Amino acid sequence: MAHDVRHEVRGVIAPGKNEPVRVETVLVPDPGPGEALVRVQTCGVCHTDLHYKQGGINDEFPFLLGHEAAGVVEAVGDGVADVAPGDFVILNWRAVCGQCRACLRGRPQYCFNTHNATQRMTLTDGTELSPALGIGAFAEKTLVAAGQCTKVDPAASPAAAGLLGCGVMAGIGAAINTGGVGRGDSVAVIGCGGVGDAAIMGARLAGAARIIGIDIDPRKLETALRLGATHTVNAADADPVEAVRELTGGFGADVVIEAVGRPETYRQAFYARDLAGTVVLVGVPTPEMTLELPLLDVFGRGGALTSSWYGDCLPSRDFPMLIDLYLQGRLDLDAFVSETVGLDDVEAAFDRMHAGDVLRSVVVL
Repeated sequence: MAHDVRHEVRGVIAPGKNEPVRVETVLVPDPGPGEALVRVQTCGVCHTDLHYKQGGINDEFPFLLGHEAAGVVEAVGDGVADVAPGDFVILNWRAVCGQCRACLRGRPQYCFNTHNATQRMTLTDGTELSPALGIGAFAEKTLVAAGQCTKVDPAASPAAAGLLGCGVMAGIGAAINTGGVGRGDSVAVIGCGGVGDAAIMGARLAGAARIIGIDIDPRKLETALRLGATHTVNAADADPVEAVRELTGGFGADVVIEAVGRPETYRQAFYARDLAGTVVLVGVPTPEMTLELPLLDVFGRGGALTSSWYGDCLPSRDFPMLIDLYLQGRLDLDAFVSETVGLDDVEAAFDRMHAGDVLRSVVVL
Protein backbone atom coordinates (compact mmCIF):
# COMPACT_ATOMS: atom_id res chain seq x y z
CA MET A 1 0.00 0.00 0.00
CA ALA A 2 1.45 3.36 -0.99
CA HIS A 3 1.79 5.95 1.73
CA ASP A 4 0.60 9.43 0.95
CA VAL A 5 2.99 11.14 3.37
CA ARG A 6 5.91 12.61 1.47
CA HIS A 7 8.84 14.49 2.89
CA GLU A 8 10.02 17.54 0.95
CA VAL A 9 13.83 17.73 1.00
CA ARG A 10 16.61 19.32 -1.05
CA GLY A 11 18.58 16.91 -3.21
CA VAL A 12 21.29 16.98 -5.89
CA ILE A 13 19.97 15.86 -9.29
CA ALA A 14 21.87 14.92 -12.45
CA PRO A 15 19.26 15.92 -15.05
CA GLY A 16 20.97 14.54 -18.18
CA LYS A 17 24.25 13.30 -19.63
CA ASN A 18 27.14 15.65 -18.76
CA GLU A 19 24.74 18.38 -17.67
CA PRO A 20 25.66 20.33 -14.52
CA VAL A 21 24.00 18.99 -11.39
CA ARG A 22 21.36 21.08 -9.67
CA VAL A 23 19.69 21.19 -6.28
CA GLU A 24 15.95 20.54 -6.49
CA THR A 25 13.07 19.68 -4.18
CA VAL A 26 12.75 15.90 -3.82
CA LEU A 27 9.69 14.11 -2.45
CA VAL A 28 10.61 11.16 -0.24
CA PRO A 29 7.81 8.72 0.73
CA ASP A 30 7.31 7.32 4.22
CA PRO A 31 8.90 3.86 4.50
CA GLY A 32 6.83 0.88 3.37
CA PRO A 33 7.49 -2.76 4.34
CA GLY A 34 11.20 -3.50 4.57
CA GLU A 35 12.19 0.13 4.00
CA ALA A 36 13.87 2.79 6.13
CA LEU A 37 13.81 6.59 5.98
CA VAL A 38 17.24 8.00 6.84
CA ARG A 39 18.14 11.57 7.73
CA VAL A 40 21.45 11.98 5.96
CA GLN A 41 24.23 13.66 7.94
CA THR A 42 27.14 13.34 5.51
CA CYS A 43 27.78 12.02 2.02
CA GLY A 44 31.14 11.69 0.27
CA VAL A 45 31.60 12.83 -3.33
CA CYS A 46 32.68 9.60 -5.06
CA HIS A 47 33.95 8.97 -8.58
CA THR A 48 30.96 6.71 -9.20
CA ASP A 49 28.63 9.72 -8.85
CA LEU A 50 30.63 11.43 -11.58
CA HIS A 51 30.24 8.28 -13.74
CA TYR A 52 26.45 8.48 -13.26
CA LYS A 53 26.42 12.16 -14.24
CA GLN A 54 28.49 11.40 -17.37
CA GLY A 55 26.08 8.63 -18.40
CA GLY A 56 28.76 5.99 -17.81
CA ILE A 57 26.57 3.70 -15.66
CA ASN A 58 23.24 3.79 -17.49
CA ASP A 59 20.89 6.34 -19.02
CA GLU A 60 18.07 6.24 -16.45
CA PHE A 61 18.17 10.01 -15.89
CA PRO A 62 17.39 11.97 -13.81
CA PHE A 63 19.60 10.56 -11.06
CA LEU A 64 19.52 11.44 -7.38
CA LEU A 65 23.26 11.36 -6.76
CA GLY A 66 25.23 10.45 -3.63
CA HIS A 67 25.77 7.07 -2.02
CA GLU A 68 28.72 7.23 0.38
CA ALA A 69 26.74 8.27 3.40
CA ALA A 70 26.06 8.14 7.13
CA GLY A 71 22.98 9.30 8.98
CA VAL A 72 20.28 8.53 11.48
CA VAL A 73 17.25 6.31 10.90
CA GLU A 74 14.11 8.43 11.19
CA ALA A 75 11.41 5.82 10.52
CA VAL A 76 11.11 2.19 9.45
CA GLY A 77 8.37 0.27 7.66
CA ASP A 78 6.69 -3.00 8.60
CA GLY A 79 8.84 -6.06 9.17
CA VAL A 80 12.06 -4.20 9.88
CA ALA A 81 13.91 -5.67 12.87
CA ASP A 82 17.61 -4.87 12.40
CA VAL A 83 17.44 -1.08 12.68
CA ALA A 84 15.17 1.30 14.60
CA PRO A 85 14.55 5.05 14.63
CA GLY A 86 17.49 6.86 16.27
CA ASP A 87 20.13 4.35 15.11
CA PHE A 88 23.32 5.82 13.63
CA VAL A 89 23.94 3.98 10.37
CA ILE A 90 26.27 3.80 7.39
CA LEU A 91 24.41 3.26 4.13
CA ASN A 92 25.59 0.40 1.94
CA TRP A 93 24.72 -0.75 -1.55
CA ARG A 94 24.99 -4.45 -0.74
CA ALA A 95 21.81 -5.19 1.17
CA VAL A 96 22.16 -8.94 1.45
CA CYS A 97 19.04 -10.81 0.31
CA GLY A 98 19.61 -14.11 2.15
CA GLN A 99 17.94 -16.08 -0.66
CA CYS A 100 20.14 -15.96 -3.78
CA ARG A 101 22.62 -18.69 -4.71
CA ALA A 102 25.58 -16.83 -3.14
CA CYS A 103 23.74 -16.24 0.15
CA LEU A 104 22.51 -19.83 0.32
CA ARG A 105 26.07 -21.10 -0.09
CA GLY A 106 27.23 -18.99 2.84
CA ARG A 107 28.87 -16.33 0.67
CA PRO A 108 26.68 -13.30 1.37
CA GLN A 109 29.53 -10.91 0.52
CA TYR A 110 28.82 -11.85 -3.13
CA CYS A 111 25.02 -11.43 -2.83
CA PHE A 112 23.68 -11.25 -6.40
CA ASN A 113 20.29 -9.80 -5.56
CA THR A 114 20.78 -6.88 -3.22
CA HIS A 115 17.67 -5.05 -2.04
CA ASN A 116 16.77 -1.43 -2.73
CA ALA A 117 13.71 0.54 -1.64
CA THR A 118 10.56 -0.47 -3.54
CA GLN A 119 8.94 2.99 -3.57
CA ARG A 120 10.44 5.71 -5.73
CA MET A 121 11.55 9.17 -4.74
CA THR A 122 10.34 11.84 -7.18
CA LEU A 123 10.61 15.45 -8.20
CA THR A 124 7.65 17.69 -7.32
CA ASP A 125 6.16 17.13 -10.82
CA GLY A 126 6.12 13.36 -10.22
CA THR A 127 9.26 12.52 -12.29
CA GLU A 128 10.75 9.35 -10.80
CA LEU A 129 14.38 9.59 -9.72
CA SER A 130 17.01 6.85 -10.09
CA PRO A 131 19.02 6.85 -6.85
CA ALA A 132 22.78 6.34 -7.35
CA LEU A 133 23.66 2.75 -6.38
CA GLY A 134 20.14 2.44 -4.98
CA ILE A 135 20.88 5.04 -2.29
CA GLY A 136 20.66 8.69 -3.47
CA ALA A 137 22.08 10.45 -0.43
CA PHE A 138 22.96 13.93 -1.68
CA ALA A 139 19.66 14.79 -0.01
CA GLU A 140 18.49 15.76 3.45
CA LYS A 141 16.60 12.45 3.70
CA THR A 142 16.60 9.32 1.57
CA LEU A 143 14.54 6.13 1.36
CA VAL A 144 16.44 2.82 1.26
CA ALA A 145 15.89 -0.85 1.94
CA ALA A 146 16.41 -1.47 5.66
CA GLY A 147 19.26 -3.86 4.79
CA GLN A 148 21.11 -0.91 3.27
CA CYS A 149 21.45 0.54 6.78
CA THR A 150 24.33 -0.83 8.86
CA LYS A 151 24.27 0.20 12.51
CA VAL A 152 27.62 1.35 13.93
CA ASP A 153 28.92 3.06 17.08
CA PRO A 154 27.48 6.61 17.14
CA ALA A 155 30.72 7.94 18.66
CA ALA A 156 32.24 7.93 15.15
CA SER A 157 32.44 11.15 13.14
CA PRO A 158 29.74 10.92 10.44
CA ALA A 159 32.02 12.49 7.80
CA ALA A 160 34.62 9.74 8.30
CA ALA A 161 32.17 6.89 8.89
CA GLY A 162 30.17 7.52 5.74
CA LEU A 163 33.23 6.94 3.55
CA LEU A 164 33.05 3.25 4.46
CA GLY A 165 29.83 3.25 2.44
CA CYS A 166 31.86 3.03 -0.77
CA GLY A 167 35.42 4.04 -1.65
CA VAL A 168 37.27 3.45 1.59
CA MET A 169 35.58 0.07 2.10
CA ALA A 170 36.40 -0.88 -1.49
CA GLY A 171 40.09 -0.18 -0.90
CA ILE A 172 40.45 -1.69 2.57
CA GLY A 173 38.47 -4.74 1.45
CA ALA A 174 40.55 -5.14 -1.72
CA ALA A 175 43.59 -5.63 0.52
CA ILE A 176 42.10 -7.57 3.42
CA ASN A 177 39.13 -9.48 1.99
CA THR A 178 39.97 -10.00 -1.69
CA GLY A 179 43.77 -9.89 -1.65
CA GLY A 180 44.10 -11.73 1.65
CA VAL A 181 47.08 -9.57 2.64
CA GLY A 182 48.76 -11.01 5.71
CA ARG A 183 51.59 -10.29 8.12
CA GLY A 184 54.94 -9.85 6.45
CA ASP A 185 53.54 -9.64 2.91
CA SER A 186 54.74 -7.22 0.26
CA VAL A 187 51.99 -5.20 -1.39
CA ALA A 188 52.02 -2.78 -4.34
CA VAL A 189 49.12 -0.42 -5.00
CA ILE A 190 48.79 1.16 -8.45
CA GLY A 191 46.77 4.39 -8.31
CA CYS A 192 46.82 6.35 -5.05
CA GLY A 193 43.44 8.05 -5.09
CA GLY A 194 40.82 7.45 -2.39
CA VAL A 195 40.45 3.72 -3.11
CA GLY A 196 44.17 3.11 -3.57
CA ASP A 197 45.02 4.94 -0.35
CA ALA A 198 42.41 2.90 1.48
CA ALA A 199 44.05 -0.25 0.10
CA ILE A 200 47.36 1.00 1.49
CA MET A 201 45.70 1.55 4.86
CA GLY A 202 44.13 -1.92 4.70
CA ALA A 203 47.49 -3.52 3.88
CA ARG A 204 49.05 -1.73 6.83
CA LEU A 205 46.22 -2.87 9.09
CA ALA A 206 46.78 -6.47 7.95
CA GLY A 207 50.47 -6.28 8.89
CA ALA A 208 52.11 -6.04 5.45
CA ALA A 209 55.88 -5.52 5.76
CA ARG A 210 56.36 -3.56 2.56
CA ILE A 211 53.71 -1.35 0.96
CA ILE A 212 54.59 0.34 -2.33
CA GLY A 213 52.37 3.17 -3.59
CA ILE A 214 52.52 3.88 -7.33
CA ASP A 215 51.12 6.97 -9.09
CA ILE A 216 52.15 9.74 -11.48
CA ASP A 217 51.08 12.62 -9.20
CA PRO A 218 53.69 13.55 -6.55
CA ARG A 219 50.94 14.97 -4.29
CA LYS A 220 49.22 11.60 -4.23
CA LEU A 221 52.49 9.80 -3.46
CA GLU A 222 53.05 12.10 -0.46
CA THR A 223 49.57 11.24 0.84
CA ALA A 224 50.25 7.53 0.29
CA LEU A 225 53.32 7.76 2.54
CA ARG A 226 51.28 9.54 5.19
CA LEU A 227 48.66 6.79 5.14
CA GLY A 228 51.03 3.85 5.47
CA ALA A 229 53.06 3.27 2.31
CA THR A 230 56.67 2.33 3.09
CA HIS A 231 57.87 3.20 -0.43
CA THR A 232 56.51 5.12 -3.43
CA VAL A 233 57.19 4.97 -7.15
CA ASN A 234 56.45 7.80 -9.56
CA ALA A 235 55.44 5.88 -12.69
CA ALA A 236 56.09 8.98 -14.81
CA ASP A 237 59.82 8.67 -14.04
CA ALA A 238 60.37 4.95 -13.55
CA ASP A 239 59.07 1.63 -14.86
CA PRO A 240 56.77 0.53 -12.01
CA VAL A 241 57.33 -3.18 -12.71
CA GLU A 242 61.11 -2.85 -12.42
CA ALA A 243 60.76 -0.58 -9.39
CA VAL A 244 58.51 -3.05 -7.54
CA ARG A 245 60.91 -5.89 -8.31
CA GLU A 246 63.85 -3.85 -7.03
CA LEU A 247 62.01 -3.15 -3.79
CA THR A 248 61.11 -6.83 -3.29
CA GLY A 249 64.48 -8.56 -3.71
CA GLY A 250 63.94 -8.99 -7.45
CA PHE A 251 60.80 -11.09 -7.07
CA GLY A 252 57.74 -8.84 -7.25
CA ALA A 253 55.05 -8.22 -4.65
CA ASP A 254 52.87 -10.88 -3.02
CA VAL A 255 49.75 -8.83 -3.74
CA VAL A 256 49.34 -6.08 -6.33
CA ILE A 257 46.19 -3.97 -6.13
CA GLU A 258 45.19 -2.18 -9.34
CA ALA A 259 43.10 0.83 -8.33
CA VAL A 260 43.03 2.60 -11.72
CA GLY A 261 41.02 0.27 -13.98
CA ARG A 262 43.03 0.52 -17.21
CA PRO A 263 44.59 -2.23 -19.37
CA GLU A 264 48.05 -0.59 -19.19
CA THR A 265 48.10 -0.47 -15.40
CA TYR A 266 46.58 -3.95 -15.20
CA ARG A 267 49.47 -5.34 -17.27
CA GLN A 268 51.88 -3.60 -14.90
CA ALA A 269 50.10 -5.20 -11.95
CA PHE A 270 50.27 -8.61 -13.63
CA TYR A 271 54.04 -8.42 -14.15
CA ALA A 272 54.82 -6.66 -10.85
CA ARG A 273 53.73 -9.64 -8.73
CA ASP A 274 55.79 -12.54 -7.45
CA LEU A 275 55.27 -16.11 -8.68
CA ALA A 276 51.98 -17.39 -7.25
CA GLY A 277 51.14 -13.80 -6.26
CA THR A 278 47.73 -12.19 -6.49
CA VAL A 279 46.45 -9.34 -8.66
CA VAL A 280 43.35 -7.57 -7.37
CA LEU A 281 41.45 -5.31 -9.78
CA VAL A 282 39.44 -2.76 -7.81
CA GLY A 283 39.67 0.14 -10.30
CA VAL A 284 36.57 0.28 -12.50
CA PRO A 285 37.21 -0.08 -16.25
CA THR A 286 35.00 1.39 -18.97
CA PRO A 287 33.08 -0.86 -21.40
CA GLU A 288 35.37 -0.45 -24.42
CA MET A 289 38.57 -1.55 -22.63
CA THR A 290 40.09 -4.92 -23.49
CA LEU A 291 43.03 -6.84 -22.07
CA GLU A 292 45.57 -8.96 -23.90
CA LEU A 293 48.15 -11.10 -22.09
CA PRO A 294 50.34 -13.96 -23.28
CA LEU A 295 48.49 -17.06 -22.11
CA LEU A 296 51.78 -18.79 -21.31
CA ASP A 297 52.54 -16.00 -18.80
CA VAL A 298 49.11 -16.36 -17.21
CA PHE A 299 49.84 -20.08 -16.84
CA GLY A 300 53.50 -19.83 -15.93
CA ARG A 301 53.26 -17.17 -13.25
CA GLY A 302 50.52 -19.01 -11.34
CA GLY A 303 48.74 -17.26 -8.52
CA ALA A 304 45.42 -15.51 -8.85
CA LEU A 305 43.88 -12.75 -10.95
CA THR A 306 40.81 -11.55 -9.11
CA SER A 307 38.55 -8.54 -8.98
CA SER A 308 37.05 -6.87 -5.96
CA TRP A 309 33.51 -5.49 -5.95
CA TYR A 310 33.01 -3.21 -2.97
CA GLY A 311 36.05 -4.80 -1.32
CA ASP A 312 34.11 -8.10 -1.13
CA CYS A 313 32.69 -6.62 2.05
CA LEU A 314 29.86 -7.88 4.17
CA PRO A 315 28.62 -4.58 5.65
CA SER A 316 27.15 -6.14 8.81
CA ARG A 317 30.53 -7.74 9.57
CA ASP A 318 33.00 -5.16 8.24
CA PHE A 319 31.53 -1.72 9.00
CA PRO A 320 31.24 -2.14 12.80
CA MET A 321 34.70 -3.76 12.96
CA LEU A 322 36.36 -0.93 11.00
CA ILE A 323 34.52 1.74 13.02
CA ASP A 324 35.80 0.10 16.21
CA LEU A 325 39.37 0.22 14.85
CA TYR A 326 38.79 3.88 13.93
CA LEU A 327 37.60 4.72 17.44
CA GLN A 328 40.68 2.95 18.87
CA GLY A 329 42.92 5.20 16.77
CA ARG A 330 44.13 2.30 14.60
CA LEU A 331 42.45 3.35 11.34
CA ASP A 332 42.68 7.03 10.39
CA LEU A 333 39.44 7.51 8.45
CA ASP A 334 39.58 11.26 9.15
CA ALA A 335 42.63 11.48 6.87
CA PHE A 336 40.36 10.87 3.86
CA VAL A 337 38.19 13.90 4.52
CA SER A 338 39.95 16.64 2.52
CA GLU A 339 37.14 19.17 2.84
CA THR A 340 33.52 19.49 3.88
CA VAL A 341 31.07 21.23 1.56
CA GLY A 342 27.36 21.92 1.23
CA LEU A 343 24.77 20.47 -1.16
CA ASP A 344 25.20 23.50 -3.44
CA ASP A 345 28.94 22.81 -3.86
CA VAL A 346 28.74 19.34 -5.44
CA GLU A 347 29.45 20.47 -9.01
CA ALA A 348 32.61 22.29 -7.87
CA ALA A 349 33.61 19.25 -5.81
CA PHE A 350 33.45 17.11 -8.99
CA ASP A 351 35.89 19.54 -10.63
CA ARG A 352 38.32 19.31 -7.70
CA MET A 353 38.11 15.50 -7.74
CA HIS A 354 38.80 15.49 -11.48
CA ALA A 355 41.85 17.70 -10.95
CA GLY A 356 43.17 15.38 -8.23
CA ASP A 357 43.05 18.13 -5.62
CA VAL A 358 41.17 16.15 -2.96
CA LEU A 359 40.99 12.65 -1.53
CA ARG A 360 37.35 13.15 -0.61
CA SER A 361 35.04 16.11 -0.49
CA VAL A 362 32.28 15.32 1.99
CA VAL A 363 28.88 16.98 1.84
CA VAL A 364 27.64 17.83 5.34
CA LEU A 365 23.91 18.37 5.70
